[in-house]
Amino acid sequence: MKTLIRSCAAIGALFATTAIHAGGQAPATAPRRLEIVAKDSLPKPPAPRDARTAYLMTYFTDEDHSLHFATSRDGYSFTDVNGGKPVMDGREAAEQKGIRDPHIMRGPDGGFYMSMTDLHIFAKREGLRDTQWERPEEQYSWGNNRNMIFMKSYDLIHWSRSRVTPSVLFPRYRDAGNMWAPETIYDPQRKRLMVYFTTRDGNGPNYLVYSYADKDFSTLTEEPKKLFDYPDPKVNVIDADITKVGGKYHMFYVAHQAPGNIRHSESSRINSGWTKDLRKVDPETVGTEAPTLWRRNGTNTYVLMYDVFGIKPNNMGFSETTDFVTYRNIGRFNEPGSPMKATNFTRPKHGAVVAISPAEATRLERYFAAR
Repeated sequence: MKTLIRSCAAIGALFATTAIHAGGQAPATAPRRLEIVAKDSLPKPPAPRDARTAYLMTYFTDEDHSLHFATSRDGYSFTDVNGGKPVMDGREAAEQKGIRDPHIMRGPDGGFYMSMTDLHIFAKREGLRDTQWERPEEQYSWGNNRNMIFMKSYDLIHWSRSRVTPSVLFPRYRDAGNMWAPETIYDPQRKRLMVYFTTRDGNGPNYLVYSYADKDFSTLTEEPKKLFDYPDPKVNVIDADITKVGGKYHMFYVAHQAPGNIRHSESSRINSGWTKDLRKVDPETVGTEAPTLWRRNGTNTYVLMYDVFGIKPNNMGFSETTDFVTYRNIGRFNEPGSPMKATNFTRPKHGAVVAISPAEATRLERYFAAR
């Protein structure tokens, strides 16, 4: 699951379940960051005239637990817009002083919706927490957290930002052990944004749930419901990614049956009726997680991207499919023979890719180039 004000203006900012308004002007020496504004102050640029032939990738790194952006014009070579530095500092954005699992999508209103996990898994080592985890591991297990972060923008630079705490909103989840890897998809029947994520009861096995966001993308309005029943309820199921292709929804997710790999399911409905084909679809022999699917512009080829966490250093892996039955391995970032390139960054984790216009890519790049 990554937040944004110029760093000096963000220090000491209060964070609630509503968007935070940025105040003041950062000094020239401050690192360039995205800008946080009130939800009713989001600027709406003119609708792009060119096609969405470029790409934006969101990711984080274990080294900084912060948000990163990388752009691409061809879908093969990605360049970090801030020279490998965060576009948002997780220490400023999150209660746990770190963010993970940033997901981005574009809604029917043309706005961008980003969600991420409020969690720093190395906070004790970094001196940000006195305990290994936020709450006792024996009660809430590894990596426990309470919050998710929701953000909205129309220009990719100015964002509203909210902290969402399901355990406070819904009594059913009062003792939830985690709120991981939130993602968003538009539900055309409900005409609302559906948010789905990983949770668990106390220290029990992880499972997938869904809910719906309000129009400002600042909170959840309905008690989360179970999204998918894995045949073995003792298996940890995490990191769902749902994409509509034609008349079907395709969901990729992780089932932690050693070493943990990507599975595929499909349905004609957005949040139920999922098939249960348990074969793994990624080509890796080591652990993978964080699947995300995106289409190559102008083709019927879809790229399945995943975090290959089972290698050191970790890397992103990629496969292509046109039928969601067969998958062609195209390697990892900067691997010999792979067409996928990361030009100025390393060790990206749990990313997502959204189609943007070249003008939107250029505007974002110029913002970070202006020092």
